Amino acid sequence: MTMREDPTGSEERTGSFDDDVDATIRRLDRETVDRIAAGEVITRPARVVGELLDNALDAGATSIEVGVDGDGTDRIRVADDGCGMGRADARLAVERHATSKLAPDGDPVGVETLGFRGEALAAIAEAGTLELCTADGDTIGTRVTVAADGEVSTADAGRGRGTTVTVTDLFASRPARLASLSAPRVEFAHISRLVADYALANPHVAFRLVHDGSRTLSTSGTGRTDALFGVYDRETASQSTTFDATVDIDPVTVDLSGVLVYPSISRSTRDHIRLAVNGRPVRAPDLAAAVRAGYGRLLPDGRQPIAVVSVDIPPDRIDPNVHPAKREVGLRDGDRIAEAVERAVADALTGADLRRKAETATDLDTALSPVGEADGSASSVLAEATPIGTFRDLYVLCEADDDLLVIDTHAAHERVNYERLQRAFADEPVPTVPLDPPATLSLSADEAAAVAAFESALSTLGFETEPFGGSTRRLRTVPAPFGRVADEAAFRDALDALTATETHAPRDARETLLADLACHPSLKRGDVDGLETDDLHALLDRLGECERPFACPHGRPTVLSVPESSLATGFDRRR
Repeated sequence: MTMREDPTGSEERTGSFDDDVDATIRRLDRETVDRIAAGEVITRPARVVGELLDNALDAGATSIEVGVDGDGTDRIRVADDGCGMGRADARLAVERHATSKLAPDGDPVGVETLGFRGEALAAIAEAGTLELCTADGDTIGTRVTVAADGEVSTADAGRGRGTTVTVTDLFASRPARLASLSAPRVEFAHISRLVADYALANPHVAFRLVHDGSRTLSTSGTGRTDALFGVYDRETASQSTTFDATVDIDPVTVDLSGVLVYPSISRSTRDHIRLAVNGRPVRAPDLAAAVRAGYGRLLPDGRQPIAVVSVDIPPDRIDPNVHPAKREVGLRDGDRIAEAVERAVADALTGADLRRKAETATDLDTALSPVGEADGSASSVLAEATPIGTFRDLYVLCEADDDLLVIDTHAAHERVNYERLQRAFADEPVPTVPLDPPATLSLSADEAAAVAAFESALSTLGFETEPFGGSTRRLRTVPAPFGRVADEAAFRDALDALTATETHAPRDARETLLADLACHPSLKRGDVDGLETDDLHALLDRLGECERPFACPHGRPTVLSVPESSLATGFDRRR
């Protein structure tokens, strides 16, 4: 059998099959191909929101409102005040591969608009029921409806200049795709995160996000600091600085800008480093690493900044097709741009008022109080160790037979706390203490959505919260599985780690979370000199009961050993 192409572009058989009816491989009809393509483009409700935000921004919108019912499969509505469309354009806009952003023979590389593929509205219409209501301000508005069966209808509509797209019954005809979605609160958390990313990447556009009738995010469109305030809170915005830089990277000029939160406010993951290239939020590990490097030693080990950095570069230096969701882009001269970002961040932080607020006091008296029964075998080395002094208010010096042990009290206490928390998490709810009065937390919109999505997991970890208006929540209880009470920073770290389970291995995210929780209440430099000898013995006993006593949960050593023979050799003594 041979194949040839007919004038319409479809392939046609020549020759014959005697048993054609029994063939296993069959051609798909055009409608089925289009439905599969739509499923590849629209994989979850957040993808619908992203496509519609791109269109709104390309239309020159200065105000965008996103409304979501439930997880977004029931209804998504995006309204903007952009240029709108006349009737002829509105009818064409819902057809596949019809676009104003790319010439028929054009190359997507170099296109200056956010939306460039041409099939966004058509793909959305294939995945759900779509209504487009638009007006260009010169003529009467147009309403285009694409029903579930694909039938398109057009009618007059009363609307001011701009466009509103409403999508309902998303994935109703795709039960497998619908079943693959996460829990409703998790799906909305994806949407909230995405809208926050767009709001920070486009600070001169006012964004509003309304979920089930309640506004969860609002930015004013009056600049970067105000956008940070709308997405996070007043304290975060007040502890920040903006920057602008222009860098010549032959043969082009790159503009860098953003807002950097001072190191006094930090997070445990890089999820709060928000990056944008030419107005589009993107994931760019190299640029995120450059932002963190720009903070340098201003941040403690293991902490990550809250930062928004935008890169503006000529479109022909970008490949937007390296990721199906357009969340990643290829940058020519990527290494040089990363270096420029690092320098710009470091320069912006130089001379800034980075004084830290005093940290909340912790209960040192109960730091080493017994918690439960030991379930690990004691190390013979640690069981025989006798404290003989301290050094630099951090290290405990111990005598153990013929060895001198030097113990890092913070690392040792971390290991003790970590293994206790592991057991508590696995076997029973974590012990908690109530906060009286409850702590009031001002959360970013995506943090608030994450709290709702992971409320049960947070409760298991000992964090009980309740709504307190808008994105504010009251923290009523905190975990206290090791005597000392966790604080607000531990709650935010727990939230970050749980959110990371969506994109990383859940086990890895949980272990990171437990390690961070163990760190917060552990002994630190300045705590050791105030401890009694009995307290030091208690710490050694509990460290010896651990399954892995010689490394903290972050992998650093807890104990160094110096044999007496090494001291004798160093002092040129004969034993």
